[in-house]
Amino acid sequence: MVSLDTVQQTNSTIKKYGPGLAGVFVGGTSGIGEATARSFVEHATSPRVYLIGRNEAQASKIIEELTRLNSESQIRFVKCDVSLLRRVDEACRSIQEKEEKVNLLFMSSGIFTTKGRDETEEGLDKKLSLHYYSRMRFLTNLLPQLNAASQVNTSEAEAGLVQEGLSSVISILGAGGEGSLVLDDLSLKNNYSIRNCAKHAITMTSLSVETLAKSHPSVSFVHSYPGVVSTGLMRDFNVVARTMMRVLFTVAKPFTVPVEESGQRHLYAAILKAGQPHLVGWDGEPRGNQRVLSEYREKKTGEAVWKHTLDIFNSICG
Repeated sequence: MVSLDTVQQTNSTIKKYGPGLAGVFVGGTSGIGEATARSFVEHATSPRVYLIGRNEAQASKIIEELTRLNSESQIRFVKCDVSLLRRVDEACRSIQEKEEKVNLLFMSSGIFTTKGRDETEEGLDKKLSLHYYSRMRFLTNLLPQLNAASQVNTSEAEAGLVQEGLSSVISILGAGGEGSLVLDDLSLKNNYSIRNCAKHAITMTSLSVETLAKSHPSVSFVHSYPGVVSTGLMRDFNVVARTMMRVLFTVAKPFTVPVEESGQRHLYAAILKAGQPHLVGWDGEPRGNQRVLSEYREKKTGEAVWKHTLDIFNSICG
């Protein structure tokens, strides 16, 4: 396990990347996204932060707190129903109008639901869209800005101001929980179950970040398993289910990761250079179901998954 001291010491070095780092936090108005944004604002010099979510009132409170934490920071809220790819495009355009570079794209949006397939107006299951498709849409849209962030301005380098660029993508889901895919029904139109949805989101994320890392070596792509962290995912549960989950979290408290620590650890994962393990656990150690992933690597399933993802984007967004 990477010690918390090491995490904190590494996070303090983010200033070497210079002032004005831009961070986009999808799901940044609660839970791990909020905690990681807080850690980013605390350690970076004059950072610019975009909180993507639906709860404007909650975002306003967070913006006030983060501004007090670092008075030189610039925090903006971008209201967006992240489950819809067309709304994702709108959010990305609003960011791209302001930023030539994005140093950190952090994605933790999601729901914890026991419903069956719940289709959005775009024809995707809402849970699978939140956990996989919309995140990959943010990623593909912002890749030009992420690639630009990995490059260092020559004049700044010669002046000794900045020696290297920071460009990281982190998706918080379930690295290590990879399983078999229904390859002829990746979007689970006909084979939907909660279990299949979880396996597909996790496995397609792991395969996609590995595939993208090959073609964009200057960007760090990370799929993280955060451990058991008490967040806002229970908000869509009914009263009985929420009560049961609170009891469960109370019993499991000795084994949970405090949300503040999770935020620090995920900033640490963002600062690590490309080439580090793409799949990591809550403790910073490599993670992943290598039996499943090795088989899919041999069959080049990652390329097929990414082609499917782009086909979905084309069919919905044009």
